Amino acid sequence: MTLLLSPLAFAATLRVNGSTTVNPVATEAAEILRAEKKLAITVDTQGGSSGGISGVADHSIEVGMSSKAITEEDRKKFPRVNFVSTSVGQDAVALVVSRDVWEGGVKALSRQQAKDIYEGKVTNWKQVGGPDRRIVFFNKEPGRGTWEVFAHWLYGNPKNAPAVRHREVGGNEEGRTKVATTKGAITQLSFAWAEGDARIHALGAKLDDGRVVMPSPGTIADHSYPMSRPLLFITDGPPKGEAKLFIDFVRSSRGQSLVRKHGYLPLATASGAVASK
Repeated sequence: MTLLLSPLAFAATLRVNGSTTVNPVATEAAEILRAEKKLAITVDTQGGSSGGISGVADHSIEVGMSSKAITEEDRKKFPRVNFVSTSVGQDAVALVVSRDVWEGGVKALSRQQAKDIYEGKVTNWKQVGGPDRRIVFFNKEPGRGTWEVFAHWLYGNPKNAPAVRHREVGGNEEGRTKVATTKGAITQLSFAWAEGDARIHALGAKLDDGRVVMPSPGTIADHSYPMSRPLLFITDGPPKGEAKLFIDFVRSSRGQSLVRKHGYLPLATASGAVASK
């Protein structure tokens, strides 16, 4: 989805692109700044987090939205780019299932169970204590921030994740709809997008010591839930000009109220969520 705000005469357009997770906050902030500051801006989600990072690198955009941290691999791939990450909040990746799976008894998965499902070694929910139903895995496109956080939990490094042949989904809305309308379904999804929809349920993570940690604002903030993640704006060098105005607004009290409104943890709540270089 693209939000196109007509540029004013003699004003350059601020281009923002990337993560569908960060997008709702960025889009609403853009609408406010268009009305109040006459800022010309486009907000898009082409390519997800990886698209935002590569867009900053090739200067096709000024601000990248990302729901995953910049990696050493990113820096090596674009050695001339001075990636600066500014945190605007925090979220988590949840494994969400359709209502029939949840009601059939599956409330949490261990890392090994999730890995076995992902690799196709477990193909029926009854193998993990659920109903006798085939598992339908809708996999987030590799390179998306959501997928990378999930792959990091399973394999320690997303590069270690094997190739799989699941059906792929792109943005959060597509993933949520697919699971909500498909029996036996599971996907990786932003926790904020799983809240408030009775058709889907976020599973807990069964830790190595046997404890089950459900995703919640509290467990995301204290990082006891293993798939917590930052919400970031990425720039080439410290933000300046219109990019700084935009990012500073999202980090202000008004902007942070938008972060909270869309179901994410604001900076005051998300421990460790600070600007980083």
